[in-house]
Amino acid sequence: MLDPIPALALGFMLGMKHATDSDHVAAVTAIVARERAIGRAAKIGALWGVGHTATIVLLGSAIILFRIAIPPRLGLAMEFAVALMLIGLGLMALRRKEDHTAEASLLRPLGIGFVHGLAGSAFVALLVLQTIASPIAGVLYLLIFGVGTVAGMALITSAVALPSIYAARRMLSLRRYIQVGAAAISIVFGVLLAHEVGVEGGLFSANPEWTPQ
Repeated sequence: MLDPIPALALGFMLGMKHATDSDHVAAVTAIVARERAIGRAAKIGALWGVGHTATIVLLGSAIILFRIAIPPRLGLAMEFAVALMLIGLGLMALRRKEDHTAEASLLRPLGIGFVHGLAGSAFVALLVLQTIASPIAGVLYLLIFGVGTVAGMALITSAVALPSIYAARRMLSLRRYIQVGAAAISIVFGVLLAHEVGVEGGLFSANPEWTPQ
């Protein structure tokens, strides 16, 4: 077991690294490819991180405090939900119409982060159980991990939005190609994840196999 203070510092760094997971990047890329301002892109990433953190803290804390075991089929179902969400995001990103309403700006990244948190909370909680003895310190670790994820995703979305913002100022047709490319990435990742979970993981079989990751 690690001492609490070094473990908490590690939690922040791992939270930032967690933001770089391929499915996370694919999801936010499909959203921010339309953005025309770095600040707005960073806000979308931060909101994604807040939604993700909310699920990680709520579900992860329950796992840590009450030693809850996630059934394999439920764990696979949560990952399958992420796959469907990635496909849906890609399809929505293919639309030419842009939606900059306040409701869409706030609820969409929050909801996406929340779903992603469902799929990742078990792995993070199990990691905490292996490294931190104190349940209270474990919950605090989840909070700091979440702060790191928020910071990391804000940085990532800012970087991802740069090509689209540059293209919008130079050549609108190029910007459209970037949007289509981002949508395609999200759809491909979604299809691959759905296959991995549904076929290889056996979500719809009699004996599903799942390892939190």
